[in-house]
Amino acid sequence: MGKNKKIKKVLMSGNEAMGEAAISAGCKFYSGYPITPQNELTAHMAKRMREEGRAFVQAESELAAINMIFGAAATGERTMTSSSSPGISLKQEGISYLAGAELPAVIINVMRGGPGLGNIGSSQSDYFQSTRGGGHGDYFTPTLAPWSAEEASKLVILAFDLADYYRNPILILADAIIGQIMEPVSLPFERVFKKKLSKKDWALTGAKGREANVIRSLLLGDRVLEKHNDRLGKKWNKIKNNEQKFATYRTEDAKYLIVAYGSQARIAFEAVDILRKQKIKAGLFRPISLWPYPEKGLKEIARKVKKVLVVEQSLGQMVEDVRATLPFAKVSFFGKAGGGIPWAKEIVGVIKKSL
Repeated sequence: MGKNKKIKKVLMSGNEAMGEAAISAGCKFYSGYPITPQNELTAHMAKRMREEGRAFVQAESELAAINMIFGAAATGERTMTSSSSPGISLKQEGISYLAGAELPAVIINVMRGGPGLGNIGSSQSDYFQSTRGGGHGDYFTPTLAPWSAEEASKLVILAFDLADYYRNPILILADAIIGQIMEPVSLPFERVFKKKLSKKDWALTGAKGREANVIRSLLLGDRVLEKHNDRLGKKWNKIKNNEQKFATYRTEDAKYLIVAYGSQARIAFEAVDILRKQKIKAGLFRPISLWPYPEKGLKEIARKVKKVLVVEQSLGQMVEDVRATLPFAKVSFFGKAGGGIPWAKEIVGVIKKSL
């Protein structure tokens, strides 16, 4: 950010912050369908996209919305959709098509309780769906998990750059707490991705004077799809090696490590402070990229601790990645599902009991 740009703080919900960040990132097309707890995001885009002279469509369904994103992304413009858990499930076929056709797009999931329609309470039970591709075929959607409205805005801008750089859909995995919370957000937004983005010479912009571009995910013929998937696999490995992101708190001398993401990391942050006041050396590891999982950073820190506690708003999903990353560590789990919230004092009690 230039030195002469004055930074101001504006009170916004997480949903509004993500929408305004998308505007700042140059999103030219948004399509979505109302669902709680992300409705403020759709409402914000309905107002702001019109003010900016850009395209907003309230689609007739989630299925229509994601296929509109496919069409708009094929033109090379920046596109975004958002929804909440059951709506994201309906979009999975389209997300697979985006990955197969190598089309960049940003997809925001403000998670709610499930399975089924569940409730509108906060949840983290879409972790498996987000980090394992979610739809059919061999593919991944890089997934970023904010823990505040401020960080949510930064990650949305980063997501647009990552989508263009890797030609891949990028997922923001928030939850109802992050979407609804009101916090100060810094304006103007800052672009943190420093790599140069290539010209979109693959886009469907009219073929006058050049060979026609073809964008599709249906690849027939002898070994055509196999070769395509091999090339995609190399891209997944590149993302996995280069885009692992995490943050830590008081881990330098920690003997007990809490691993949590999103809103639950905020609660775990408080638990660490409570434990430290009681002379228990606890620390927090917070994954920001859920895929690729920041296994390099976690391994380095976990080798120095006695025990690891994974905290989630689910019955236990991220804990599987932690255990796979740390086969040498004592890993335990504490979580609540269906909108239940693991509170700081409960986390403290679990760790003190393990002593």
